Amino acid sequence: MVRHNECNRFVDVLELLVERGFEGMAAAMQYLYNEALKLEREDFLGAESHERTPERRGYANGFKDKTVKSRVGELKLKIPQVREVADGRSILSAVLERGERSERALKLALAEMYVQGVSTRKVAAVTKELCGLEISSSQVSRVAEKLDEELGRWRNRPLGPPST
Repeated sequence: MVRHNECNRFVDVLELLVERGFEGMAAAMQYLYNEALKLEREDFLGAESHERTPERRGYANGFKDKTVKSRVGELKLKIPQVREVADGRSILSAVLERGERSERALKLALAEMYVQGVSTRKVAAVTKELCGLEISSSQVSRVAEKLDEELGRWRNRPLGPPST
């Protein structure tokens, strides 16, 4: 589906980066994600916003706010909602799923640092240096406590022949 606003959207992002440089990365990513989410909804529904076609499978129903902490900073996303979808499916965002997988990988790397004995202050410093995210050592400690609980449950799980 060719969209008439694609060039304008691209120019908007370029202008944002030219005006703000690296400081504009979070704003540019936020803009790109929000636009990608809108395009994803249009593809899911089979029609652009306000377009009437026989292929339309449902209707846009506003947006739900979601804040995501990413490597470039905090992103305030507008998650598209849908209603009256003919086949009862719900919109599942591949855009968000890929981004969340990347962030989960970062969290696993942080957990690995903790397991290897890196101090919470150093984990916080590495996160700030690599990702630009300011995470306090107390936040790292809280995550570490949860990790300890989960590891404890795993260590103390019953062993033996599997039940059938």
